Amino acid sequence: MAPIAITLKVALALCLVCACAALTACDEKDTVSADVAQVKLAGKTFHLQIAADFDTRMRGLGGRTHIDDDGGMIFVFPASQVAVQNFVMRDCPIDIDIIYTDGVGRILTMHEMKAEPPRGEGEGKDGEANERYEARLPKYSSRYPATFVIELRAGTMKKLGLKEGDMAVFDHAALKKMAR
Repeated sequence: MAPIAITLKVALALCLVCACAALTACDEKDTVSADVAQVKLAGKTFHLQIAADFDTRMRGLGGRTHIDDDGGMIFVFPASQVAVQNFVMRDCPIDIDIIYTDGVGRILTMHEMKAEPPRGEGEGKDGEANERYEARLPKYSSRYPATFVIELRAGTMKKLGLKEGDMAVFDHAALKKMAR
């Protein structure tokens, strides 16, 4: 009877280990889906819409009147377009925090972007390219080649105490594969 009791205890212990491993795996969520990436900044998790193609990157958060506390957008550039990036507040009626990172998520530069007056006479319609309109918008530069750009609700960078050199934690490889 003793060998059966030992075998039973070992089997029970193995089942317990397997159950714990399975429960741990349940807590780990996918960090990148087809349109949302989880990004961690200063310990806070954000759920950011992914802008991985030209049209989505150009539209950005334009036209939005609200960004959730844990929301925003992450722009992903393909390797051939990793360069000094210059963003503008195109058709965006609310202030936005912008964070430029390198290919591993290291913060290169940050800006507090202010909403610009809406398009005026001769500046085209929202969402349309217009040289006159684009020319009057301030450019917010990454200063260094940036692979990722994160836009968040205004005041978030200050609230989290972010600074250049800090890390944004996310699945860089998965996002890079999505870039076109």
